[in-house]
Amino acid sequence: MPKNEELGAMEADVLVVGAGNAALCAAISASENGARVVMIEAAPEDSRGGNSFFTGGAFRFAFNGIEDILKIFPDISDEERENIDFGTYTEDQYFDDMFNLTQYRTDSDMVEILVKSSFETAQWVHKQGVRLIPGLGRQAYKVDGKFKFWGGLALHISGGGPEMLKALYAKAESHGVRIFYETQAQELLHDDDGVRGVRVRQKGKTRDVGAKAVVLACGSFESNPEMRARYLGPNWDLAKVRGTKFNTGKGIEMATRIGAMPYGHYSGAHSVAWDVSAPPFGDLTIGDQFQKHNYPYGIIVNANGERYVNEGADFHSHTYAKYGGEILKQPGLFAWQIFDQKTLHLLRNEYRIRRITKVTADSHEELAEKLEGVDPNGYLKTIREFNAACPTDIPFDPNIKDGRSTQGLAIDKTNWANPLDAPPYEAFRVTTGVTFTFGGLKIDTNGQVEDTLGSVIPGLFACGEIVGGLFYHNYASGTGLMSGAVFGRLAGRSAAKHIV
Repeated sequence: MPKNEELGAMEADVLVVGAGNAALCAAISASENGARVVMIEAAPEDSRGGNSFFTGGAFRFAFNGIEDILKIFPDISDEERENIDFGTYTEDQYFDDMFNLTQYRTDSDMVEILVKSSFETAQWVHKQGVRLIPGLGRQAYKVDGKFKFWGGLALHISGGGPEMLKALYAKAESHGVRIFYETQAQELLHDDDGVRGVRVRQKGKTRDVGAKAVVLACGSFESNPEMRARYLGPNWDLAKVRGTKFNTGKGIEMATRIGAMPYGHYSGAHSVAWDVSAPPFGDLTIGDQFQKHNYPYGIIVNANGERYVNEGADFHSHTYAKYGGEILKQPGLFAWQIFDQKTLHLLRNEYRIRRITKVTADSHEELAEKLEGVDPNGYLKTIREFNAACPTDIPFDPNIKDGRSTQGLAIDKTNWANPLDAPPYEAFRVTTGVTFTFGGLKIDTNGQVEDTLGSVIPGLFACGEIVGGLFYHNYASGTGLMSGAVFGRLAGRSAAKHIV
């Protein structure tokens, strides 16, 4: 692939803006369908990949049992077959999750494409050289000697985002796709016949790159503090960004400037609990390890020492993307997650990295003094009331919503409610980390961008996080990578057909 190559005079069949998962799937798909493809990426080559580099690799697709899993993970051992219960995650279950989590607002056409294409797309991604493996320890715990999956996420990408990107870049290169780095899209070139290219800025020079079709796959606006404050509201400009610093909403601005329809939940975002000492943007050496998702097995308190959400409302994969934003509503914009020795073994590896904001204590009185920024008396009152309200007659089971609920608290914990009474206690200080924003562009069922009158803009396609309408209020873990692959593949195929 070109190493910081300059564009010069060039015209492509299909020009893809962006270089993450969705962009690469679009480029490979367009190339499979006979198009000459060029990609442009605002980041330098050593920071390429957009948000995809920072993902842990959850990949949500519908499947009906072990036989479907074998089509994507064929090298399963006899021991794994014996000791893993994959269960099922049917299309109906997928639909139910998408509708329930978005409060029935998800675009019906888009969600049908997502769900019904998910298994086939997982197979296609596997054929591109991306290896998927069981997500043991992330979406399954061992109970009675056997791993049982919960939440619909049976397979994860081996090596997470970095390894997925490595495979997809290699496949794109084998198709002859050319990628130009440090090249920021500035403006869509268009006339009465539609979009015909992109004006770009590369190394201080402005150039026009002609194309018969353009695919926008350059992310949402989570890295733009002004847009976050404008659309998401107060304090969102102060949030940390989990991933790339290059997703500044440029693609949305370019498209709406020529009449594209803004679409989706512009005041909504995927945001998680993120280590309070993490840098402002994602660190390539740490990836997604600043995240802290295992709060269902402990409690979360704010600066007043009070619990403010139901930590056990659902599996973390169904609440983590909305609970992150709740931290920005708390005094001081931080919270502490607190665990005891009964559940520490369930915490994922990100709770054990070296760069972490953590305190340990042998008593709650000692812990209260160590929780920086927290009212000690408020915390001690909370923990006494919480411990007294936990049931003792319902077994704790992390693989199911076990119904082990507190009774009589202002905010009851409705599953996995264990008293914190097994010291030493460990507490982790977190703030909000924004992954991506939900508002974007309106596309049709071919991935073509629509204008404000509902007509398609000829030659303009979109996929990935720049597309609005799929997510509202909340998000199910693993849907982002899958939707990027599904709609990337769709947009690339449709762009290639458009040029014929």
